[in-house]
Amino acid sequence: MTRPDLDVIPLIARLKEAGESFCVATVVRTEHATSAKAGAKAVVLNDGAIKGFMGGACVQRSIRETAATVLREGKPRLIRVKPKDEVVSAVDVDGTELHKSSCPSGGTVDIFVEPMRPSPRLVVCGASPVAVAVADLGRRLGYRIVGAALADDVAAFAAEDQKVAGFNLAEVGVEAEDYVVVATQGKRDREALAASLGTPARYVAFVGSRRKAEVLKAQIAEQGLAPERIARLKAPAGLDIHGIEPEEIALSILAEIVARRRAAVQPEAATESSEAARSCCG
Repeated sequence: MTRPDLDVIPLIARLKEAGESFCVATVVRTEHATSAKAGAKAVVLNDGAIKGFMGGACVQRSIRETAATVLREGKPRLIRVKPKDEVVSAVDVDGTELHKSSCPSGGTVDIFVEPMRPSPRLVVCGASPVAVAVADLGRRLGYRIVGAALADDVAAFAAEDQKVAGFNLAEVGVEAEDYVVVATQGKRDREALAASLGTPARYVAFVGSRRKAEVLKAQIAEQGLAPERIARLKAPAGLDIHGIEPEEIALSILAEIVARRRAAVQPEAATESSEAARSCCG
């Protein structure tokens, strides 16, 4: 019978529901004597705490170090913890990342560490038809939607979306992993754009002409916002698919966001997939 404190499945469910970031470590192979056996799982929290049984202190240290990197990069890793006198390089003969162990048992354990991060947030400023279409499509793609608009307009967003009356994005706590689209289209454009560029979001895009964006950028620069923050602006927003209707413009914007998101997380895999697709279809 599984001990309640070692049964990590309910914990994983609770953390995901709470929108927390964490890692799941799974023992996939063992050799010689080891405490944890294949199939053992543990949760590694943001603070490095390990919930579940993964073996002794030597293994736990490697798991903590790997989990910190995995959470930061958003990419899973397979590691192999071996007796220190058997480790002569950074990777094993099969390419697996090696970690040294001082445990007297002399066992080897392969551990797969995967990140569990909440889906990125898509902050949509404005309640224009394009803004509503961006929020709708983003929601369908699994993004957590934050709708920021004037108090009279915020009801345009769906009931399940987080809503902000006005453009004070500080109360949202925008993070680097989030995406921001300004689609105010004439309603407090400069205010919304300045607030968006003041966040650390990896992607800030403006729905409007390039000329209008340049005028707004100059005005925001006069307000004292750092040039490097302003330089991040993508305007016009989205890929050039010659979209006209709000839904088509939203499609171009989400396509650009997906492309940037996947390239940032798995650039090598994305490149390989694109090349494979061209060879199959071209």
